[in-house]
Amino acid sequence: MAITASMVKELREQTGAGMMDCKKALTETDGDFDKAIEFLREKGLATAQKKAGRIAAEGIVATTIKNNDKTAAIVEVNAETDFVAKNEVFQNYVKEVVEQAADTTATDIEAFKAEKWALDPSVTVADKLAAMIAKIGENMNIRRFEKIESEDGIVVSYIHAGGKIGVLVEAKTDSNSDAVKEALKNVAMQIAALNPKYITTDEVPEDYKEHEKEILIAQAKNDPKNEGKPENIIEKMIAGRLNKELKEVCLLEQEYVKAENKETVAKYLESVSKEAGTSVTLKKFVRFETGEGLEKKNEDFAAEVAAQMAGN
Repeated sequence: MAITASMVKELREQTGAGMMDCKKALTETDGDFDKAIEFLREKGLATAQKKAGRIAAEGIVATTIKNNDKTAAIVEVNAETDFVAKNEVFQNYVKEVVEQAADTTATDIEAFKAEKWALDPSVTVADKLAAMIAKIGENMNIRRFEKIESEDGIVVSYIHAGGKIGVLVEAKTDSNSDAVKEALKNVAMQIAALNPKYITTDEVPEDYKEHEKEILIAQAKNDPKNEGKPENIIEKMIAGRLNKELKEVCLLEQEYVKAENKETVAKYLESVSKEAGTSVTLKKFVRFETGEGLEKKNEDFAAEVAAQMAGN
């Protein structure tokens, strides 16, 4: 299979690996992206998580909290340019979309777009979107939404960098005091910064652990420094690396970034619960990053890749 410049560019954006390493990976795997990513990870040339989460499209994430902190919604609405994303008309429209999401009964984006627009029931959400595209003169999309309704606690939100990242955090608690909400907002900031995948290691699927273990084994075998080491030593080393990786992706086991004594998020919430006189237990979080997983056109970079490939 012919390996094109655009394929190399896409793999590089997803993994963060070097351009020629990406070309080699695609060549070795006959253009299979998933196998190419595994190839790079096994060689230690790509990170454990695909870097598909980098900003690759414009737009903003917005949140809203209603019903005495019991109901919350988060949406991502995309546009073609950052100029439009910063436009007041666009931003006001996104606020209307997130309010619609807070009241919706839809469970997927297609059903959401098909329902009546709350501010004008004569049209649907999709009709309103089409009207905004015509008004602004740029393609737009309501990409995703999520709604949380807490029965036994509260929800807080956090928006980072003017809408580049949005986070909702739900906690089981009897209190919605300012102190508790501030603590949960601190946790939301942690989620925005460190992008955990799970709340605790108990939530991590066994197939995820096994998959990561296989990658670590392959990395260990490809590392010259491990030549001659006993098998049991390598196994202990891999177990340690896996535990470290799991702590990095599990929120409660991450080091709390605002702590001075290197306490975990779990320990921080224990101290918050003690001071508040009531238990504060994390139940769920949602993190949207604008454009994650979407590819932004960059003709100059593609030309650069093509030129370097032609010379090698």
